[in-house]
Amino acid sequence: MDAPHIATPSQTVGPFFQVGLAATDALGSLVGPDLPGVRLQLRLRVVDGDGAPVPDCLIETYQADANGNYGQAPFSGFGRLATNQDGSCTFETIRPGPVADRQGGVQAPHVNVCLFARGLLRQLYTRIYFAGDAALEHDPVLALIADDRRPLLLASPIDGGRVWEFVIRLQGERETPFFDL
Repeated sequence: MDAPHIATPSQTVGPFFQVGLAATDALGSLVGPDLPGVRLQLRLRVVDGDGAPVPDCLIETYQADANGNYGQAPFSGFGRLATNQDGSCTFETIRPGPVADRQGGVQAPHVNVCLFARGLLRQLYTRIYFAGDAALEHDPVLALIADDRRPLLLASPIDGGRVWEFVIRLQGERETPFFDL
């Protein structure tokens, strides 16, 4: 008798991020003393479906410089931090500029995010936009998100705009929109 083929369960690996990938906070500071642009702190907080903090995530960011260019020295645009016990981490960076896309349009200033966490079978990708930016209404990637979910991709200014805060919700009613890359 032929038995039906069934998928075997997937397993996650980790948490292991503190063992070398995030052993230092050095990758949380993307700015040097002479880097042009508006300096800011980008505070990210990761919560689960119940709103509880997720203290052992690894977050990588990649962003353009103030002129909208990626990987232009002296600004690599890459950051990596682990979340702490309250599920947060803070990047020292600059506000990115608008980025030209391949179709001749312009994307609103944003930060690309890749998140690794226990319980995930693969990393999650999302974007952080800045609330109040006039370019948001014309951003082609943001336009892919349903109108009522777009606010879930907006960082909010606190402390007079020197600090921007963004919450990543891994599941639930206000789950952060993630992109399938």
